[in-house]
Amino acid sequence: MSEFSLKQLPLAGLFSVQHKRFEDQRGHFARLFCEGSLKAFGAEFHIRQINHSCTREKGSVRGLHYQNANAPEAKLITCLRGEVWDVAVDLRPDSETFLHWHAEHLKAGDGRSLLIPAGFAHGFQTLTEDAELLYLHSADYAPEHEAGLSVNDPRLAIAWPLPVNNLSARDSSHPALDQHFAGVRL
Repeated sequence: MSEFSLKQLPLAGLFSVQHKRFEDQRGHFARLFCEGSLKAFGAEFHIRQINHSCTREKGSVRGLHYQNANAPEAKLITCLRGEVWDVAVDLRPDSETFLHWHAEHLKAGDGRSLLIPAGFAHGFQTLTEDAELLYLHSADYAPEHEAGLSVNDPRLAIAWPLPVNNLSARDSSHPALDQHFAGVRL
């Protein structure tokens, strides 16, 4: 029996990961990542970087970030504390769901993660104060190849559950999509 299961979400390659939790009188244990198990599900993922964030204010939005085709990366996102509304946007121009988004409500202790493939933008909104996320990345951070989308882009029409607030200067400067946006061709 696997230590977790994958559920395909509406965007091709985007998965919800349910971690099997083992409990006894001492507490609990769950495996958050196993490269071999993901490969058995057909999802290749090699960890190159691990990041941790804490966002203090409820309603804060981080994102929508992505790496272009010169340095594509997949992400495995797990909420360690609080709750977030985690958003993935398909930027693959050959995908049937190009420029579609999907969101998952992740909360600490729910035993779930979001597996986001390369060619997607990622962002989230905190639903509680002091929300903490653990990010596993399949590629090294390459600032010369990073980009972002406006969280309020009318073309995406993301239905954030709370009013968007507390955007960083960088995130608030991401442009809206125009007719020249070619996506991320992998």
